[in-house]
Amino acid sequence: MTRSVFQRTAKLEIEFYEGVTDTASIRWVNDCECILTKLNPTSNQDKRPIQIKILNTKENSYTFEYSLVGDIANKQRGTIQKIK
Repeated sequence: MTRSVFQRTAKLEIEFYEGVTDTASIRWVNDCECILTKLNPTSNQDKRPIQIKILNTKENSYTFEYSLVGDIANKQRGTIQKIK
């Protein structure tokens, strides 16, 4: 299981993963879908935006699926849990 910690504002997501900090802009498509675009990509792969769709929510978590924009054949799923 991969684990990262992130902070999100209305327009930015800052992720902390294995000692690396990464920042992406967020563009909300609707209440349950957004597009993340890395602000400082380090490779061609990082330049491609990621589409995230929230599938269901619980009190302090949600399940989502994600893929590179336009790559619906390679969707992955994950769960996010809010921590304080």
